[in-house]
Amino acid sequence: MLEFSQNPDERPLPERVRPREMDAILGQEHIWKPGSPLRRLVESDQAHAILLWGPPGTGKTTIAQLIGHQSSRKLVCISAVHASVKDLRAMIDQSACAIANGEKAHILFVDEIHRLSKNQQDVLLPGMETGLVRFIGATTENPSFTVNNAILSRCLTFNLKPLSDKALVTMMQEAMASGDPLFSNTQADNDALTMIAQAARGDGRQCLNLLSAAATCAEVDEAGHKLISRKTLESLGTSLPLRYDRDGDQHYDVISAFIKSIRASHPDAAVYYLARMIESGEDPEFIARRLLISASEDIGNANPTALLIADSTMRAVQALGLPEARIALSQCTTYLAASPKSNRAYNAINVALDDVRKTGVLEIPMHLRNAPTDFMKRQGYGQGYAYAHDDLEKARRMTYLPSELKGKNYYQPIPVGAERQLIETLKHLRPLED
Repeated sequence: MLEFSQNPDERPLPERVRPREMDAILGQEHIWKPGSPLRRLVESDQAHAILLWGPPGTGKTTIAQLIGHQSSRKLVCISAVHASVKDLRAMIDQSACAIANGEKAHILFVDEIHRLSKNQQDVLLPGMETGLVRFIGATTENPSFTVNNAILSRCLTFNLKPLSDKALVTMMQEAMASGDPLFSNTQADNDALTMIAQAARGDGRQCLNLLSAAATCAEVDEAGHKLISRKTLESLGTSLPLRYDRDGDQHYDVISAFIKSIRASHPDAAVYYLARMIESGEDPEFIARRLLISASEDIGNANPTALLIADSTMRAVQALGLPEARIALSQCTTYLAASPKSNRAYNAINVALDDVRKTGVLEIPMHLRNAPTDFMKRQGYGQGYAYAHDDLEKARRMTYLPSELKGKNYYQPIPVGAERQLIETLKHLRPLED
């Protein structure tokens, strides 16, 4: 396992100023304020198994350490990146030995638990079930997708939020007032702290690391004083990447917001989420594929041109690549969002699929069957079929669905956009069926 240097000054700033008191946690009042369920569990030493779920740099490790301190239990920390089944079993065995010697059960803190395999997670279950070990898991991923159901059922899950800019500014002010040698004779103007907070985007660790770099690089005046200013940050370059995991929750949350904004005809919101994805490195072809889906699912026959636009956008993205592809994606996004909407084609195939699954293989009317041989013609295949180009009225009066589904209307257009005309057309077609 990795360990910090023996020299505490060599630890990163976030570790040097990590809160050591229960009330020093910032930005997580919804779960950590006095009287909240988690605080009451911790203060009564009844936190047997908990999961801390939240973005990076929001205080998961700090809360785990404070729980260990508050309970006077030994806190054993391990990162799932380095953990093995042997390591996990050894830690549970150590806790069992402590209990046998009259001591309290240890707390096992597994950071990034979503990185443990199913088999590794299963190793934790006996110790959790019998109370041989207290358990705290931390994850940046949605635990319902990444943590075994057996562990989830034994844990209370608490969701940590990205830190607000206000909380980040307070965090930096407290760090600068902590007596840390890095900030000796150092000041920061309010604009600079606000810029750092905004660049960190809710991540306390990233915020303090940027503050540390700014304090190190700040110019020193003749009196030996340093000032962290906008100029200092511009010299560092504070355009930090957006927090967006292409395989995690942010991937699904942003694309969900993007499609729902198009569906609700909000082009401004849609193009904002498009910008989020582009800036964060999302695959532009993935975005184009989702636009193709939306063109059929959400717009459909209300504006058939939408599918053509989306298909052209896919081709343009493949031909251009970024950064130019952003223009085609924006054109398509705003066009789809501003288009009339109908999901009736989408509904039609879903209802039809449901009927197929329920009714199985129904008999196709004989007059619709292909008759390539004389034998099949003698069996009645194709008998009575009316070729629509020769006798349209007779063809329209024929039955085309299996007899069990006769009269079923899967496609039911709405009076929106181009689909309005289809309603009028179908009014003249459907009543002619015998």
